[in-house]
Amino acid sequence: MSGARLVYAASETDADILYPTGFFAPDPFLFVQAGRRRLMVMSDLERDRARRQARVRRVLSWSAVAKRIEAAKRRATPAAVIREVLRDLGIRRVEVPRSFPVGLARELEGRGIVVRAAPDPFWPGRERKRPHEVRAIVEALRAAEAGLEAGLAALRSCRIGRDGYLRRDGRRFAAEDLRAAVNTAILALGGVPSHTICAPGDQAVDPHEEGHGPIRGHEPVVMDIFPRSERTGYFGDLTRTVVRGRASERLKEVYALVEEGVRLGHRRIRPGADGPSIHREIHALFVSRGYRTGMKDGRMQGFFHGTGHGLGLQIHEAPSISPRPSTLRAGHVVTVEPGLYYLGLGGVRIEDVALVTSGGSRNLTRVPKQLEL
Repeated sequence: MSGARLVYAASETDADILYPTGFFAPDPFLFVQAGRRRLMVMSDLERDRARRQARVRRVLSWSAVAKRIEAAKRRATPAAVIREVLRDLGIRRVEVPRSFPVGLARELEGRGIVVRAAPDPFWPGRERKRPHEVRAIVEALRAAEAGLEAGLAALRSCRIGRDGYLRRDGRRFAAEDLRAAVNTAILALGGVPSHTICAPGDQAVDPHEEGHGPIRGHEPVVMDIFPRSERTGYFGDLTRTVVRGRASERLKEVYALVEEGVRLGHRRIRPGADGPSIHREIHALFVSRGYRTGMKDGRMQGFFHGTGHGLGLQIHEAPSISPRPSTLRAGHVVTVEPGLYYLGLGGVRIEDVALVTSGGSRNLTRVPKQLEL
């Protein structure tokens, strides 16, 4: 057999090996696909569980292969074990992901294996989600929505003190408190939160700032929630911008414009749609209303990130709705998340998740959009 696809990685952190195997493991293991043959080589610690759970035909013992190598007075390094498995299969050429370790690739080449880095995405089928994958994304999205609802409830329970800060239980209510409320609700539903964003005021002008310190009343708080399902590995993603108290007229105007951009994105998503064109149209909408993008006071301000990205086993994956070339196809799951960010105003971002259908798109997000609490 002349060629094969090979991945050596930990599936807890690498989607290219989780996708074909459906098996979670914290340490690297070997997956080989050669024609219809699909096998894994596992440590004794994981082998029996892999035989029950993994979507492969065979699960081999890493230690058994290593013992054969050591019996020949050779070191059973990962490269040596992989080379021995490939020799048994009659494989001399392999395609690997671009993330494959360079050192390991060179060791394999030194042992006579031709290693070629395949184009991204390594598994092209990952872009178009099958029904069970859509259900997994929706499950993670529901956990994100539960987290949002818990966070909103926590904000509603606060009063605005004389000093202008939110107060609860006799003390100032902080971004850390809000994040704890969100994350606790997600964990209860089997989601794994990570770096949940609860960024008040000007902190949100940096779109990936997680948020810290006490929250003021009447200022916007960007809540961007993107848990991973512990059961399936798929992500949900959701952003809402809210104010505990009364929003200023300018903030209401910006919020309404961003919400209009979200609606425009949903209308434009369909099979064959050009991602950069959707992004440019939303950007042009903002500029036409006087909200430009560029450097001001040493900071990027305006709309300076993409409109959306693919969602699945990674929080950011193909395709994109941004200046990067992409064409939407039925089965893609993408976010729609324009935003506007200005110092003195804060950030406003609203994010839904959409499934591209044969006739257009379907919004998978259920929670409403509400500025004032």
